[in-house]
Amino acid sequence: MKKILSVSGAMLLLLSAFSATAPAAVAQPSPSANWHAEKVCADVPAGNASCFALKYVDDSTTPGKASPGGQTKPASSTPPATGKTPADIQSAYNITGLASGGRTVAIVDAYGYPNLERDLGVYRSQFGLPACTVSNGCLTIKDQNGGNKLPRFNSGWADETALDVDAVSAACPDCKILVVQATTASLSDLGTAVATAAKQPGVAAISNSYGGGDSADSSYGTYYNHPGIAVTASTGDNGYTGSSYPASSSYVTAVGGTSLVKNSSARGWGESAWSGSGSGCSSVNAALPAAATFGTGCSKRASADVSAVADPQTGLAVYAPSSSTTSSWAQYGGTSLSSPLIAAMYALSGNTGSSSALANSLPYTNSGKFNDVASGSTGTCSTSQWCLSGTGWDGPTGVGTPNGVAGL
Repeated sequence: MKKILSVSGAMLLLLSAFSATAPAAVAQPSPSANWHAEKVCADVPAGNASCFALKYVDDSTTPGKASPGGQTKPASSTPPATGKTPADIQSAYNITGLASGGRTVAIVDAYGYPNLERDLGVYRSQFGLPACTVSNGCLTIKDQNGGNKLPRFNSGWADETALDVDAVSAACPDCKILVVQATTASLSDLGTAVATAAKQPGVAAISNSYGGGDSADSSYGTYYNHPGIAVTASTGDNGYTGSSYPASSSYVTAVGGTSLVKNSSARGWGESAWSGSGSGCSSVNAALPAAATFGTGCSKRASADVSAVADPQTGLAVYAPSSSTTSSWAQYGGTSLSSPLIAAMYALSGNTGSSSALANSLPYTNSGKFNDVASGSTGTCSTSQWCLSGTGWDGPTGVGTPNGVAGL
């Protein structure tokens, strides 16, 4: 596992570079110095994708004392008190009480997760959500070709899948969930899984919480080109470092990330750009026609289009595997969280099913129906809006976060 810079530390370093021009960031909670965000999936070679889930973990077994074996991942029998709940997510994005009418959100991930149904049941029961099982028709699990030959277990990708299905459950409790498991993390296998998901009846949205380097739609775009279905993809967790595919595809909605905290505003919540939110310009894929008047500064495809909470420090309480047989509660984030949240909100909107247009045009057409995120940054860049959040479109957060689902 690879440790990354703590969220609070990254925010301080990045924001200091823009102190003369950036608006004040939303205040963040102050975690113990022992806590940090950790990647659950390893880096991968070209032609493959890594999942973007981040787990909020502790370096010590007791406060202030390092554990002999290094990092300790807390195994809790109850949700972390700091983790967002379904009620939090629904309140923050003004979707409380909305229903999809049973539309399906597809989750595409790599490798297998034998205890997925069991763990999802624990999560939904904890928060009083209706059961979502294979037997009641709410949950379906398929291999990348649409069959039942499920791939081998992989702990990192199983964590990712747990985060994805819990996020969909949090935002859209009545959505059906289809999980399509690619045999490997190659872009071709993952793309095949996306194409399989698009063929299943009732699928309104497909979430992809993974990515590799910027790649061309001429090579992989056919997998993601599905008018009438909202295909979302995480922009990545490395800040302003260039585009990640499939988020850089012209066929998907690229989803960035925010830090989300309760405050005393009329909304009751404040958001700033999360320092890890991927942002940048593709060097190979076409700009979105719908974004032409938004001043992205990119000659080609700009990321992100929209955003939602991703900061692991303000992330979601998730019930996920700690081994191939056991599971526990922990707090997760990364743009792996924001992508399935946005996919679920597309399903709640019901605006894409009868359309021949790509769903990524809708946020630009309806930009006034989003919470504009105007503070925070993701690094240093030559064109300020690529990495510095401000009024209107910016790379870290796109046109903003949903205020209800009318914009999607």
